[in-house]
Amino acid sequence: MQEARLMIVEQSTGATSRETVDWHSIDWKKAHKIVDRLQARIVQATKAGKRNKVKALQRILTHSFSGKALAVKRVTENQGKNTPGVDKILWNTPEKKAMAVQELQSRGYTAQPLRRMYLPKPNGKQRPLGIPTMKDRGMQALYLQALDPIAETQADTHSYGFRKERSCADAITQCYRVLFREDMPTWILEGDIKSCFDTISHNWLLTHIPMEESILEKWLKAGYMEKSVWHASEDGTPQGGIISPVLANMTLDGLEKLLREKYPTKGPGGNKGRRSKVHMVRYADDFIITGSSQKLLEKEVKPLVIGFLQERGLELSQEKTKITHIADGFDFLGQNIRKYNGLLLTRPSKKNVKAFLKDIRVRIDSPAQSQNTGMGKLLPARRVQQNLCPRRLGHQQSTMAMGKAAAPQERHPLDPEAVLLPNRGPKLVLLRYSKSKRWSSHPKSAVRSSQNTNSQVHKDQRGM
Repeated sequence: MQEARLMIVEQSTGATSRETVDWHSIDWKKAHKIVDRLQARIVQATKAGKRNKVKALQRILTHSFSGKALAVKRVTENQGKNTPGVDKILWNTPEKKAMAVQELQSRGYTAQPLRRMYLPKPNGKQRPLGIPTMKDRGMQALYLQALDPIAETQADTHSYGFRKERSCADAITQCYRVLFREDMPTWILEGDIKSCFDTISHNWLLTHIPMEESILEKWLKAGYMEKSVWHASEDGTPQGGIISPVLANMTLDGLEKLLREKYPTKGPGGNKGRRSKVHMVRYADDFIITGSSQKLLEKEVKPLVIGFLQERGLELSQEKTKITHIADGFDFLGQNIRKYNGLLLTRPSKKNVKAFLKDIRVRIDSPAQSQNTGMGKLLPARRVQQNLCPRRLGHQQSTMAMGKAAAPQERHPLDPEAVLLPNRGPKLVLLRYSKSKRWSSHPKSAVRSSQNTNSQVHKDQRGM
């Protein structure tokens, strides 16, 4: 009886049929609506603690025609669409894309090895990059649709890396909120995880990631090809896979909750927690933890972080992890945050300014056929600078390096009259996966009219 009901649900959500698929005739609006509705139900079941229902909904989504079509659409329209894997196959025609939708089947699926590439790092070293095949990318995009709602629901409140509707500017803004007042914490633990993506424990991932274990194991154990030689992968998740950032985020989620349990600000032990002034801001594998004293961070917080990471096969980098006073300043996400005579300033770090100016010089010195062509080469670099620099608080200092005016406030994508406030909390999950009129269901505290935004920001700056 349950199998019969499941088959009916799959058909109603657009399960893949054996008929030939016409890529241009796919109703993308309907496909998005079906996937959004299933993701909203996954969020609701996750919050209610109904694990069996979550698994059933994930299975429906990963076997639906809409989910498969959107997965193929994603991998054939991103920046890596022209980069093949070890099989040298690309999905670059409507016929191949339509065939790929039917090929995304879990039964009989085997992941192929990654194609190993290396990208130069600023310190002169090379970052290994694993390029999956198009089919493996499509399968990862498909299962990511069913995993992402759970990851967003269970994510740390102040985690900003590789998440929708969050950016570096949000992380820098949270740092400002934590540090700008005189009674705020004065010591910062700058955490850096050594080779985070490459050393995550496979056993931990297979035990704790809520998705089909057999599929995840095939991706983790696929290995990689380098100079026509296959190499096994014992640990880590490949940098280059679509699902890898979410897996890394889910591995690190829980650290903020652990700190909040040890240093609560409300209820029993609230006085101790408020005196400790422990706050955490994380962007992917880079994070900072504030504290009231250097001893607190060194003797209590740091051992707690080390124990949390060891369970997941990770460790802190002894070279890059350090404890700094706010008067000396620290670099975080390309910005230098420092207090000058009680005033907190956020400016681009010297290291990033030098790298940015070097890139500008290379673009200017490169031969150009015309002035327009030369100026066009500067636009991507300027766009990167705008994305990295905070655009809300302290953005005047960030844009000063380029000699430009301050960037405008960030407007609401669906309501030009509304302005997004810096504080974006976990309630955004309900917004993103609601069934209909997703933005209108957001609480008024997160989206307000533009006439009230300026007064709110001034209140934050005065510490009210």
